[in-house]
Amino acid sequence: MSDAEWAVVREAMPVPGWLEGRGGQPESYCHRQMVDAVRYLGLQAAWFEPANASADGSCEKY
Repeated sequence: MSDAEWAVVREAMPVPGWLEGRGGQPESYCHRQMVDAVRYLGLQAAWFEPANASADGSCEKY
């Protein structure tokens, strides 16, 4: 994810409660790394084609 993309995504994410004094503890993982991981998994799933996919793009029932 580029810095420009992250700037847009970061604005949409909520501020953690511990930063606003609402209690809780700091997160263990960087939000940017978590978003990158989700995007990676999403991109991998987009290329996944089930073994029972037919030529027209639909899946047959088991």
